[in-house]
Amino acid sequence: MATLILLRHARSAANGSGILAGRSPGVGLDDAGSAQVAGLSKRLAEVPISSIVASPLQRCQDTVRALAGERELTPVAEPGLSEVDYGDWTNRKVSELTQEKLWSVVQQHPSAAVFPGGEGLAQVQARAVAAVREHDARVSAEHGPNAVWVACSHGDVIKAVLADALGLHLDGFQRIVVDPCSLSVVRYTETRPFVVKINDTGSDVSALLPPKESEQQSSDAVVGGSTGAPGGAA
Repeated sequence: MATLILLRHARSAANGSGILAGRSPGVGLDDAGSAQVAGLSKRLAEVPISSIVASPLQRCQDTVRALAGERELTPVAEPGLSEVDYGDWTNRKVSELTQEKLWSVVQQHPSAAVFPGGEGLAQVQARAVAAVREHDARVSAEHGPNAVWVACSHGDVIKAVLADALGLHLDGFQRIVVDPCSLSVVRYTETRPFVVKINDTGSDVSALLPPKESEQQSSDAVVGGSTGAPGGAA
């Protein structure tokens, strides 16, 4: 299957405001986020990208716009990758939300957390993983198993997708860190996903490149500490 780059949107105006923006419209990138976007294009300059899929929210669309333009690609807006619907929590101060009883559930038992007037985190994981799997199959069918594609989404959504790929229960997804404009990489196979990178904010893009023909992907895990492609000889 194709190589998936999970891209969290660049720093937004809401990230430093202490407000839970959620799905509020009109939340764009701040100056730091714009600088991150410029750096993103340079980081991915050597990576062939066949498709770009993004949450419909402005901060994700802003993050991929320049990259898509450079590659002459039209981003696909995917509701399944949209931010968590925080319902009544939307636009409230995080400092206030930490006093709510539900806050400890979100932190310690997220699989049981359902936001008042919104959705549950288990629902978020289900719809995000389904969207990623669907697009991964589409990209693989259209561009071949060595294709690379980008899915731009939000912190908790990406953490939920990574938890699923790691075989980690959703209750452990808060242990995963996904910073603004970070890259995480997953390669799906017929029987299991391989998580190649998490929360990469550096400059090494070697793991983002598609495997060589001699390193065709397998559903078998590497044995013996090999640093080759998943399924390679030990």
